[in-house]
Amino acid sequence: MRIHILGASGSGVTTLGEKLAARWQISYFDSDAFFWEKTDIPFSIKKDPKQRDEELLYQLHHTEHWILGGSILQWSKAIHALFDYIVFLHIPQTIRLERLKKREMQRYGEHITSDPLRKKKFEDFIRWAKDYDEDTGIAYRTLKKHKHWLKAQKVPIVEIVGDVSVNQRIQLVENAVQDQQPKG
Repeated sequence: MRIHILGASGSGVTTLGEKLAARWQISYFDSDAFFWEKTDIPFSIKKDPKQRDEELLYQLHHTEHWILGGSILQWSKAIHALFDYIVFLHIPQTIRLERLKKREMQRYGEHITSDPLRKKKFEDFIRWAKDYDEDTGIAYRTLKKHKHWLKAQKVPIVEIVGDVSVNQRIQLVENAVQDQQPKG
């Protein structure tokens, strides 16, 4: 079983992916771990795309069952060709933005309001996340681009729209993959 889960930042991709992976006892890969260099200030230096794609392809080829979370529209088509299923999550922008603000406060605490550099990064991030639905040109990852990419895919797509509980999402995915889910 090889599943790709995507959606806007704050839509629950990582939460769903990690819960399903634990439930099925398979590997979960987060695209951010391949997209960003490890730095003191996280999410600040992007990896070389060729290196990123090679690292991810290596992991995916050396793992029998896995879930890949994150938006990888512009990544290697060789990665896209590996999916058995795609899960697309979409929730209202207001809920996503509240989740993201809460998450960022938990991650970085008061630094995102007291440190000028962190504050600017936080504000830029929220503006970028908001653009997913608004598509003003700030972000490459937008609802419109996700929907366009999804139309071109040749595997079954599980689309989950709305603020649905994690348990309901798990059930929807399990219903879609039925007998094909790995037995841990």
